[in-house]
Amino acid sequence: MTQPEILTFGCRLNAYESEIIRTHTAAAGIDDIVVVNTCAVTAEAERQARQAIRRARRSKPEARIVVTGCAAQINPDQYGSMDEVDFVLGNEEKLKAESWLDLESDATEIRVNDIISVTETVNHFIGGFEERARSFVQVQQGCDHRCTFCIIPFGRGPSRSTPVGEVVRQVRALVETGYKEIVLTGVDLTDFGKDLPGTPTLGNLCQRLLVQVPELPRLRLSSIDPVEIDDDLFMLIGSEPRLLPYFHLSLQAGDNMILKRMKRRHNRQDAIDVCLRIRAMRPDATFGADLIAGFPTETNDMFENTMAIIDECDLTHLHVFPYSERTGTPAAKMPALPKQVRRERAARLREAGASRLSAMLNSRIGKSADVLVEKDNAGRCEQFLPVRLNREIASGSLITCQITGTDGSQLNATVE
Repeated sequence: MTQPEILTFGCRLNAYESEIIRTHTAAAGIDDIVVVNTCAVTAEAERQARQAIRRARRSKPEARIVVTGCAAQINPDQYGSMDEVDFVLGNEEKLKAESWLDLESDATEIRVNDIISVTETVNHFIGGFEERARSFVQVQQGCDHRCTFCIIPFGRGPSRSTPVGEVVRQVRALVETGYKEIVLTGVDLTDFGKDLPGTPTLGNLCQRLLVQVPELPRLRLSSIDPVEIDDDLFMLIGSEPRLLPYFHLSLQAGDNMILKRMKRRHNRQDAIDVCLRIRAMRPDATFGADLIAGFPTETNDMFENTMAIIDECDLTHLHVFPYSERTGTPAAKMPALPKQVRRERAARLREAGASRLSAMLNSRIGKSADVLVEKDNAGRCEQFLPVRLNREIASGSLITCQITGTDGSQLNATVE
């Protein structure tokens, strides 16, 4: 029997959902199958997915190929028309066990519903991630906002949340199996709870987790919106060391006009103020951000404002994307910049981020760090900085070490 092969593109949420798919395919006893879990954030992500589909057919001519994920949800006919594809499943269908029980068809079958009509709360549990020391827990799904560049709401549907009690149950079960770090994830994480009775906030959820699962050593957040951090979450940031001091901001740009044209909910000062407030409470905090280079109408001066915010917020972990037109979004109708300009600006942003990261790594030399070992004697410290250890340590271990140096991309450390 050939084990199912699952190819995952895009965000942490897709990685989480690939593990749900792995559980369903195992329960259904499926073999000789390749699942391509696609992303629709950029045209490049879709190109890579199509390339992977063709490569999978060449390497496994007898396997059934199932395409799912956001790109499949948004453009099911496009993927269904590919000769290599046997099935197309939508983002709701891929998470249902019954979808994987009957995958027999003589022609390409498309099972994709209207994701905008989905209103039920998220409730899927997996027992951890293969070959991962940390586990992600999906607490929120979908998005109610309409940023002008983003197609994802049409791939993920409206915002809906997992009940607090269910999240606590899942986290407790994962900790009992040995996981020492839990990452809360969602499409719009800080929107958590607005659809639940009593409208709990993300801060409320974190409080409940840390109180009701006291044996959880580390809690981490995936990505947060700068203006949606609630007061309870701020309080925890300042008082609870188990809430790790790395914060990835859904920033996108550092120029007010571009942020307005993106229809973002924050301006550049909001982002700066959030970083200053958090660092005042947690001097050891580090920050990352998503940034789009070359958004339509972006002038040189507007771009320089985005460059400047990397230093002003001390952003050390950047996810940089050259702007990519998404059919059906308002930004796709705006005056576009040449692709070469977008690529050049993305390269400058990445270079600036690498410089800030190098400076941060150098600042840690001589200090101690708590590292969660992932594999190959390497892992991440509290600030999400990569650390290479001087000797073999079992994966999944949480150890204290001394930082001795850096190679510019990661820290080197000794374990007593």
